[in-house]
Amino acid sequence: MGARAPAFWFAPAGWQASLLSPAALVYGRVAARRMERAPRRPATAPLICVGNFTLGGGGKTPAALALAEAARARGLRPGFLTRGHGGAARLPLLVDPDRHGAGLVGDEALLLAEAAPTAVSPDRAAGAILLRHAGCDLFLMDDGFQSAQLRADVALLVVDGARGLGNGRVFPAGPLRAPLEAQWPLADAILVVGEGEAGDAVARRAAAEGRPVHRARLAVLDAASLRGARCLAFAGIADPGKFHRSLAEAGAVVEARRDFPDHHPFGEADAGALLAEAEAKGLVPVTTAKDHVRLAGGGPRARALAEASRVLRVALRFGDAGAPDALIAAALRSFGAR
Repeated sequence: MGARAPAFWFAPAGWQASLLSPAALVYGRVAARRMERAPRRPATAPLICVGNFTLGGGGKTPAALALAEAARARGLRPGFLTRGHGGAARLPLLVDPDRHGAGLVGDEALLLAEAAPTAVSPDRAAGAILLRHAGCDLFLMDDGFQSAQLRADVALLVVDGARGLGNGRVFPAGPLRAPLEAQWPLADAILVVGEGEAGDAVARRAAAEGRPVHRARLAVLDAASLRGARCLAFAGIADPGKFHRSLAEAGAVVEARRDFPDHHPFGEADAGALLAEAEAKGLVPVTTAKDHVRLAGGGPRARALAEASRVLRVALRFGDAGAPDALIAAALRSFGAR
């Protein structure tokens, strides 16, 4: 089960962050040592790591999907590498959406597998072997920047424009996965998704570090189907505020909202309560694509909720249409020079 990021992570550091500073110091030292010293194995195909500085969602999966689309336009056969967060799989597995559910491979893996071959494995190198056997000639690693398992040809770090790096503290005092001084040297490029001063601040730091900065936004697909709809909005994602902003962009009227922890496994009680509330208030249940795939693999009430719900689908659009191709070209050059 996931957890909701505490609000103090995204506010100026206060007493909570100070109280957790000793634990953050220990966690940060371990994370930094792993990033700096662990041997990164070379992949057998060009590898783009789509990661972020912080815990939680920042748009990594939409960014990986956008890069896969650009790779196919170049005539490449991309494949996705992911740990399968929220799933129970512990051995390398090539995802089959017709056979595997979110409980086994995680919700993000199912979404990725709709677009390209997807390997789920805590051991990213073992997953890469599966993708190579599947005929993939470009690996897109969704997350895994801090794991130090594979050498990335391009490490693209995604930053949420509204949240940025939060209070700038390391977990658990803040959202950073490792101290910034350990992360910046391994970052090749930054992608800021959405608008906001917090994201602009990271962009300025990236420019000072000599890293290229790309910009993108999340565009709602098929917004007409949601325009004017009176909705019960429910989601189990890291930043539910992003979901609600996208609904507002689509013109939906959110009459009620129910936020759950990230990767929340919707049980029959959850689904039954949401269905009952939507029916009693005459509302249309609306959720995210990630939540929808978890519901579809659940029990009878969860599946009924999945059938009754409309799905807010989004796609990442780069500000510079040539940016994805440039990132892929850089990965191909780096791989060729190895």
